[in-house]
Amino acid sequence: MTILKVVVVIVIAIILVGLFILIVGNSSMVNLYNKERLVEVNKFGEIEKKLILEEDIAHLPEPVQRYMNYSGFIGRENMMNAEVKWSDSKIRLKPDQGWMNLKTLQVNSVKEPMRAAYMKGRMFGIPIEVREIFQNGTGNMSGKIAGRFTIFNNNDHEVLESVLLTILSEAPLVPGYLFADYITWEPVDENTAKARLQYKQFDVGGTFYFNDLGEYIRFETNERNYEDRTDGYRKEKWTILVHGYQEKDGIKFPTGVSVIWNLQEGDFEYWTGTITEVIFNVNK
Repeated sequence: MTILKVVVVIVIAIILVGLFILIVGNSSMVNLYNKERLVEVNKFGEIEKKLILEEDIAHLPEPVQRYMNYSGFIGRENMMNAEVKWSDSKIRLKPDQGWMNLKTLQVNSVKEPMRAAYMKGRMFGIPIEVREIFQNGTGNMSGKIAGRFTIFNNNDHEVLESVLLTILSEAPLVPGYLFADYITWEPVDENTAKARLQYKQFDVGGTFYFNDLGEYIRFETNERNYEDRTDGYRKEKWTILVHGYQEKDGIKFPTGVSVIWNLQEGDFEYWTGTITEVIFNVNK
């Protein structure tokens, strides 16, 4: 088949998918995300509500205590879940690839380690959706095109480990995680602390970095699972960078976030976004 014929076939396929969407509608993965979100926020009523006091953070490493004070969490009701509002988030799959703009929804919960995220972008005008979930000790990462056709659905142990590492990296964003019995802390120095998340059959860890002000500025781990198309999974260094803080209602939270693979062939920043708001203790 000639290149021209291949291009024609692709164009026809895109047109047909577009017509299919117009005719039968779009069964979006966002509905599943919303159901999972609702299940989790309904648990908030079962949680004992208490204020965060200075004595409650005394067992945490010094830089984590400084972060809690800097962010304005002391004297507030403990944050046991959070809805993270993102703007201008984007992703790319290869270092030399252009960025795809995303709509990103996210909710985290503390009672058990839980995170759900929904991302939607467009390729050639066709919607691409990705849903990532860890809830009730299990989860998966799945993707669909045009709201109908599954392009991947992965619940490998390595994928779930990686989701838990994401939860761990976001622990400072939702302070209830800092007191969770499934996370243990180890002091390193005045600006650094290590933590491990151990839950059911999972055990993952990484290092948190803070500046002198008390801002959380970086998370690093060598335990993230990188999927190579030919060799399968391998452990690689993975970094979260936090750029800047903003304050709302007396609470300071990060604004810009970058996610980077630190591979042997070089650093690969593959996700970036801006947080506009964090809504704590969501109950509906």
